Amino acid sequence: VFPGTCWAFKGHQGQVVIRLPARVYLTAITVQHISKDASPSGTIISAPKDIAVFLNLVSLCFASEGVDAAREEETLLGMFTYSVEKDPMQTFPLKNMLLPRAFSHVKLLVKSNWGNPWYTCIYRVQVHGTVETQKASTEGQD
Repeated sequence: VFPGTCWAFKGHQGQVVIRLPARVYLTAITVQHISKDASPSGTIISAPKDIAVFLNLVSLCFASEGVDAAREEETLLGMFTYSVEKDPMQTFPLKNMLLPRAFSHVKLLVKSNWGNPWYTCIYRVQVHGTVETQKASTEGQD
């Protein structure tokens, strides 16, 4: 009935890279905010609006004396609009035809919110997919 703790970030843009507990064949992402009824102010202008989801790969470049630098690679899996007029928990399918293998990191980029100039809140992010089996992860490796 009452809002709990949210992940809040300053302004209307923010991002987070989520490390998954296992390698996953990704299929969808769910974002949750509170409803207008649960909001003490009666508004939910701090809810995210425009969201992009990326595969996030970090690879290390090795020099002769150790790690030289980390390089981040991203693949866009989808851009979505979280609607404050719909259910507080909204699921968005990802472009899984781009995902022939499992991944361990996903990046959520919030590009805008519904009008709050000071902060944006997200109450829950769920990543959906199928966990890679140990057999599948070792097939074809030398």
